[in-house]
Amino acid sequence: MRIRLLIGSLFLISFYTMKAQEIFSAAINVKTEPTAKIDFNETNAVMAFHKKISTANTITNTLSYTNLKVNYELGSFKTLESPDQLNGLQNKFEITHEFSNTKLNVAVTPTLNFQQNPDASDFSVLGSFEIGQQLNSKTSITIGAARTTAFGYPKFIPTLSLHYKANNKSDLVIGFPDSKFSYSNNIRNTFSLTNSFNGSFYNLDHSHTLSENASKVSMSQITSAFEYERNVDKNWFINLKAGYDFNKKYNLIDNDNHNVYDFNTGNGYILGIGIKYKQ
Repeated sequence: MRIRLLIGSLFLISFYTMKAQEIFSAAINVKTEPTAKIDFNETNAVMAFHKKISTANTITNTLSYTNLKVNYELGSFKTLESPDQLNGLQNKFEITHEFSNTKLNVAVTPTLNFQQNPDASDFSVLGSFEIGQQLNSKTSITIGAARTTAFGYPKFIPTLSLHYKANNKSDLVIGFPDSKFSYSNNIRNTFSLTNSFNGSFYNLDHSHTLSENASKVSMSQITSAFEYERNVDKNWFINLKAGYDFNKKYNLIDNDNHNVYDFNTGNGYILGIGIKYKQ
C-alpha cells in the first residue's frame, strides 16, 4: 500500500502541473554502453511541462522512467547472482524566481530506484538550490548545491557553471558537474559537445550470494559525447549521440555506501538515439 501511495504521489505532482501549461515535451531515448565483459542497454522516457506563472516565477515539472538491462559475458562472474534489469522513476519539480539580474532555482526530485519489485525503502529525495547572476549581456554565473547521484549514490555536492552566449548560434557552459558547447548552423540543426559527471543507483530486491551486505547497485562515470539534434518537423526532433565513458564504475554497495563488490567493467563507448515531441 505504501509503495502505491508513493508512486501515485509522483504522478499526482506531474499531472497537477499539466493544467494550462505553456510548453509540453515528451521524449524516448535508447542508449547502449558496451564494455569488455558487460553491456548496458538503457531506455528512457521523459515528459516535461513548463509554465511561466507570473512575470518573476516559472515552474517546470519533469517525469521520467528509466529501464536498464545489463548483459554479462557468458561464464563471467560465476560466483555472483548478477542483477540484469534495473528500474528508476523520478519526478523533478522546479521553481525559478527572477529579480533584477539574479535568478533563484529550487528543485525537489522524489525518486524510486529498484530492481524489479518496488518497495517503500526504494524511495529517496534528491534536489538542488542554485543562484544565478547575469554579469553582462552575454555572460552569467551560477553557484549552488545539490543532492545528486552523480557519483553513484545520493550525495551533497557543490555546483558551479559559467554561461557564455556569444550569439544566436553558439552557446557555452563550463562547470561542474556538467559542461556543454552548442552550435546551430540553422534553425533545424544543433551540434553539441558535452562533458558530465553522472551516475545512478538501484536498490536490490534481495542480498546477493557473494555478500549479504550488498543492498544497492551503484554506477558512475565521466561521459564526453558529441550530440546532433535535428528538427525534422514543426514539433518533432531527432537526437543522435556518440561518446565515451571515462572512469566508469559498476559496484555493489552496502547501506553505508561502502563497496562490497567491484565488477571492474573498464571504460567504453556509448551510442544513443532519441525522438522528442515539443509544443
